[in-house]
Amino acid sequence: MTLNGTGVYPGTFDPVTNGHVDIICRAARVVETLIVGVAVNDGKEPLFTLDERVAMLEEEIAKMGKDVASRIVVKPFDTLLVDFAEKEGAKVIIRGLRAVSDFEYEFQMAGMNARLNNRVETMFLMAADKHQFISSRFVKEIGRLGGDIGHFVSPGVKDRLDKRFAE
Repeated sequence: MTLNGTGVYPGTFDPVTNGHVDIICRAARVVETLIVGVAVNDGKEPLFTLDERVAMLEEEIAKMGKDVASRIVVKPFDTLLVDFAEKEGAKVIIRGLRAVSDFEYEFQMAGMNARLNNRVETMFLMAADKHQFISSRFVKEIGRLGGDIGHFVSPGVKDRLDKRFAE
């Protein structure tokens, strides 16, 4: 089933994980065009710059094959998510859920977004079983402490993380 139109999958993607890539692939099957919105979000003190996060996502999306990758665009944004979605012509915001704790936060966020702009819907995709425990925060913590993060991110992202932690 494909919805007509555009969807936005937002996040900080610091770094992009295998869980993010899974949601991107699955979201691209649901909408005609998927915009992966990379939030500036300086409040989270990102490990990677905005340009580095955009580049990582573009590299991961390029691996998906031309038929999928051609319908996905990566764009940074520093506005309210619903304003970004409307500016891009998106009818749906796609959010990934890993656990009950995600649901509570995402439920509140969806409610706030609906109040701010009721022309944009929120759709939730459950994380695949093997990705339910992955978070960028845990990946960074494990990597910073010298643990093996190869199960959670692609080899290219792992290389970037290894280099950053070596600095």
